[in-house]
Amino acid sequence: MSATGPAASAAGSGRLVVCPTPIGNLQDITLRVLSVLREADIVACEDTRRTRILLDRYGVAGRLVSYHEHNERARADELVGRMREGAVVALVSDAGMPLVSDPGLVLVRACVAAGLGVEVLPGPSAALSALVASALPAERWRFVGFLPRKRGELERVFRSSETLVAFESPRRLAASLEVLATLDPQRPVAVCRELTKIHEEVVRATATEAAVRYREQPPRGEIVLVVGAAPAAAVDLEGPLAALARLVEAGAKPRPAAGVVAELTGVSANALYRALTAAPD
Repeated sequence: MSATGPAASAAGSGRLVVCPTPIGNLQDITLRVLSVLREADIVACEDTRRTRILLDRYGVAGRLVSYHEHNERARADELVGRMREGAVVALVSDAGMPLVSDPGLVLVRACVAAGLGVEVLPGPSAALSALVASALPAERWRFVGFLPRKRGELERVFRSSETLVAFESPRRLAASLEVLATLDPQRPVAVCRELTKIHEEVVRATATEAAVRYREQPPRGEIVLVVGAAPAAAVDLEGPLAALARLVEAGAKPRPAAGVVAELTGVSANALYRALTAAPD
């Protein structure tokens, strides 16, 4: 068992503060994030040039160091060493919440392993903004990061029994929507483009309508795609249910095992558990 947070470290000791940054509009930064960026000994960021633009906007003179996918393991060791000496490190990504399809996991895990405090501040999130703007059910939803490129993997993702939120390249959007349209032409989707920016646009349509629109008019900018849950008839339980049954036969507890299979396949954990317990002995 481990505990992290402001209270987990002794007074005056170093810690990591995870700071979300605006996804487009620089006015969306929070007062708490600005306070931490002003007081931090080090600001670890993906692109120092991009973060400097944000800091200059608010008169913050922080010491920036690069922290990105190509150097994060070596940099994490260095930053943990500085925090052990008492430094406060603020972690930011180019936009949004660090670790969510961005670097940061290596550093957070290193801090937890070292017993250092990890504080996470709330703030902008493209995934959450798109989910709400989509007007699709948000009681249960699944974030998959960037959509897979292989058709088979993409089809499995689109068979999710929950509302799906994903990042997508504008170059591949039309092709991905066409794959969805072949599975379910009437599936509701929302294409959220350039959220919080001047050219923000949310297009709500069926999979077929959206595929035609973006094939004829290729989009520009950053895109979050939200897809309605697959109808019950479209959710293939056979393979995931067989995998769950094998796990249970091997000694796994049904509910945790259903959660693992659900995470790997996109099928609802509750649906798998109900199907398992309803199956004849």
